Amino acid sequence: MKLSRIQKLFALCCAALFLTIPALAGCSTENKPVEINVSAAASMTDALQAVNNLYMEHHKNVTVIANFASSGTLQKQIEEGAPADVFISAAAKQMNALEEGGLIIDSSRRNLLNNKVVLVVPANSTLGIDDFSDLQSNDVEQIALGDPEFVPAGSYGKDALELLGIYESIQNKLILGSDVRQVLGYVESGNVDAGIVYSTDAAITDGVTIVADGPSEINAKIVYPAAIIKSSTVVEAAEAYIDFLFSDDAATIFSQYGFSVVK
Repeated sequence: MKLSRIQKLFALCCAALFLTIPALAGCSTENKPVEINVSAAASMTDALQAVNNLYMEHHKNVTVIANFASSGTLQKQIEEGAPADVFISAAAKQMNALEEGGLIIDSSRRNLLNNKVVLVVPANSTLGIDDFSDLQSNDVEQIALGDPEFVPAGSYGKDALELLGIYESIQNKLILGSDVRQVLGYVESGNVDAGIVYSTDAAITDGVTIVADGPSEINAKIVYPAAIIKSSTVVEAAEAYIDFLFSDDAATIFSQYGFSVVK
């Protein structure tokens, strides 16, 4: 049976409409507003905010919501079901715990950054502290350190003090902070005589002076892994975000804040 001219025209219109609808749907999905919740180590605050701002400039439909705290605190938040799509830890320990608990997408885990711990004193200090060994002086009364149980910088700091053989002799002088930025604040304000922070933290303020680097054996271990949380409902967006963290543009920003980008 031959189709009439009108029937043929109708069939062509239907075919064109059928092909057009998926394309329109694809455009709609691509530009759909997306929120990415990123839980990141407190030591990344300034650098990651700058990276996130650049990412959102390039991706107008994406809002990156950052939650900064000690890596141990973030780990516990994620374990308790707090909203998170991406986790960036300041140490492998906390990421390992989430991986062992089946809470991250294993294949998404990548080492992003390196850092180092340093000994800092208030900018106006007159105690003559030039090295870790000077912390044993009777003139040094209080030393700030992140709580080693929750704060990677504190854990690395404790390891450094133990490696140098002075941890036990100064243990009673330690004032523990809830994250590395609190430790930095203690030193900056002059409330303590010295503290151990990351070099990237010391770089953001004129209120402290770096007097010594941590032992190379300790600093060589410091790595910041990133991964996608398994419960994320925006996995594709999270993957694109992590890819951007490894881009040259992001690397430039991280370097400006003193981080070394893992190659």
